[in-house]
Amino acid sequence: MVFVDTHCHIDAEDFEPDRELVLTRARRVGVEALVVPAVEAATWDRLLTVCAARPGLYPALGLHPVYVDRHVEADLRSLERRLGEVSALAVGEIGLDFYLHELDRQRQHVFFEAQLAIAREAGLPVILHVRKAHDAVLAVLRRIRVRGGIAHAFNGSLQQAGQYLDLGFRLGFGGMLTYERSRRLRALARALPQEALVLETDAPDLSGEGHRGERNSPEYLPEYAAALAAVREEPLETVAEYTTRNAREALGIPGTH
Repeated sequence: MVFVDTHCHIDAEDFEPDRELVLTRARRVGVEALVVPAVEAATWDRLLTVCAARPGLYPALGLHPVYVDRHVEADLRSLERRLGEVSALAVGEIGLDFYLHELDRQRQHVFFEAQLAIAREAGLPVILHVRKAHDAVLAVLRRIRVRGGIAHAFNGSLQQAGQYLDLGFRLGFGGMLTYERSRRLRALARALPQEALVLETDAPDLSGEGHRGERNSPEYLPEYAAALAAVREEPLETVAEYTTRNAREALGIPGTH
């Protein structure tokens, strides 16, 4: 079985001590490709260096809404320039976060909309971060059309899921499916069509129940795939096949089967 982790911050400092070992263990369990989204301009160089030195790592460049206070307008011009120089497969992670009330919503909108326009001009898909803001994000996406992408760590409603699908997006699921308390999320994952679903870890964050309190890792992705298979009452092999195909189609990831 081949898996794609569509959201893994393997460039993070948390992985400095043992990044190679983590990647070796991930490949051993079938994780052949990892998408590595950026969070701020200051980390782009490190992210690109990490990805360039290792097979199967695919960078995305963007400005994360949670760090909106760190972003400056020049970062947008830099993003546009860098996308013309490097082989990033998406713009991300970008979006809106209304969960954290201290974040300036208007400023988030400015950076989100500018990055969507950059992605559209570059012909790239986007990787979305959305918390308590699905209707606002969907409204923007209907106005600034892009080449689809992935709504990361999806936790919206079934109706909202349908709207993302209509706009060409896939929906990311990971470790949260392993928690029994995640009843609404599990029901959503069960109800969605196969073509909607991709797998992710969001490592080093959002660890599954079997790794509660620990650093999340791409090597745990098959466990999250198994949780999705159990929820949907499908064979693990089937889940691996269609989530990998969906990831390839959404982001243009080469080299997976």
